[in-house]
Amino acid sequence: MIEEEASSMGTKLAIVLGTRPEIIKLSPLLRACTESRLPHTVIHTGQHYTESLDAVFFDQLELREPDHHLAVGSGTHAEQTAEMMVGIEQVLLEEQPDVVLVQGDTNSVLAGTMATSKLEIDLGHVEAGLRSFDRTMPEETNRVIADHTAEYLFAPTPQSRTHLLEEGIDRDRIYVTGNTVVDAVDQNRELAAAKSTVLPDLDLEPGAFGLMTAHRAENVDDAERFAGILEGADRVATQFGIEIVYPIHPRAEEAIDTFGLEVPDGVRVIEPQDYLDFLVLQDEASVVLTDSGGIQEEACILGVPCVTLRDNTERPETVDVGANRLAGTDPDSILDRTLETVDDVGNWENPFGDGKATDRILEPLLETPVQEVAQ
Repeated sequence: MIEEEASSMGTKLAIVLGTRPEIIKLSPLLRACTESRLPHTVIHTGQHYTESLDAVFFDQLELREPDHHLAVGSGTHAEQTAEMMVGIEQVLLEEQPDVVLVQGDTNSVLAGTMATSKLEIDLGHVEAGLRSFDRTMPEETNRVIADHTAEYLFAPTPQSRTHLLEEGIDRDRIYVTGNTVVDAVDQNRELAAAKSTVLPDLDLEPGAFGLMTAHRAENVDDAERFAGILEGADRVATQFGIEIVYPIHPRAEEAIDTFGLEVPDGVRVIEPQDYLDFLVLQDEASVVLTDSGGIQEEACILGVPCVTLRDNTERPETVDVGANRLAGTDPDSILDRTLETVDDVGNWENPFGDGKATDRILEPLLETPVQEVAQ
């Protein structure tokens, strides 16, 4: 249906992205736009600026290269956002899209939102309505600003829509679509199975290891919290007789050196993995320990128990269905929450939709009837 409508509609999209999670979650939408010949332009801000975390994804996920690459790189929040705003505005003035799409809660989202709001262009926010209710998190500020600016709010779940309605956002601007992460996992799982050799390469057996990610500033920039995470992971490894595999983010690697932390024996640090290899690691792990919101979702979809190394989450649906437990960074709590997951492997219903979020996002933009996710 999308392909038929695209050929008859003049709607032109601009899609702003800049980080690994955005590329992953927007990959089904990028594929749909390309396959349907829907007029669109892709603006890559370059917020993630290392080859291992960024550019290689387009090749591995079989996506066409971005039309514009701003190559912004690092800097303070203000410096990074300001430079992205200037670059995005220039591209939008040149391309003249009808709708700009942003996804999630990054500085790229904030920059895309602010640049679009100053022009006569509609904004669509994919993954609208997520709330941690922790305003100390810059991501919370970014997502709130995007939601209160956008003309189209694509909420992944009914709970997300409730948050938006409680904040006074017009019901007619909100579409419950499901989360594109389900579309992405469904599509990219097949690619991963065909392409990845990560398990034999790392000498890992399915179900015989745990997987950890820790990269958020509130965790790895705090020596005590980071040390607690490492100790907690080691206790999990000892208790279950497994190895905790930790693909380390550059920010975390630098913090370990700065703080003089020791990585315990039960934690195996490896290089950052490309998405397809990482998806296989998630799929075959016995448990996932993470401070990433996106990985909480993916673990839930894959049926792998998750323990979140934070005190709150903007993905409460994962907790509500029993797929995820909040542990914070205390080692005892990390072990206790992991022990609670033992009998719950895959024993929940995926709350993020049926894998058709991409169609539900594109349909209202093309002015076609849209059927929301079942309530």
